[in-house]
Amino acid sequence: MDAKDTLERFIEELRRLWPVARGSLCEVAKPCVREGCAECARGDKHPSFIFSYRQDGKQRCLYVPRELVPSLRRAIDGGRWVESRMSELGAALVFAHRQGRQAPAPRRKRRKPKT
Repeated sequence: MDAKDTLERFIEELRRLWPVARGSLCEVAKPCVREGCAECARGDKHPSFIFSYRQDGKQRCLYVPRELVPSLRRAIDGGRWVESRMSELGAALVFAHRQGRQAPAPRRKRRKPKT
């Protein structure tokens, strides 16, 4: 299989998985902002979801509405597939280069230091 076929298959799979995301999704329990909330008064907290990601080397978090959670989970799974596939493609590139060489590169002789 040549590089063009590999690229086309990668792009087709990426289209199928789109959208993709890199990060993590966590369910957390937080108090709400409503005055007189019975659950918060009992000490119970409300479940919510947080998306954690990195931007410019810093960790960031965003609140995720409950209806977006399934879509974001699929996007994160797709992003993990993309990262994994890119690693595989990088290794395949190195192996293909090694196999494509005619002969191993000649070894250089080390010079002895002058005394």
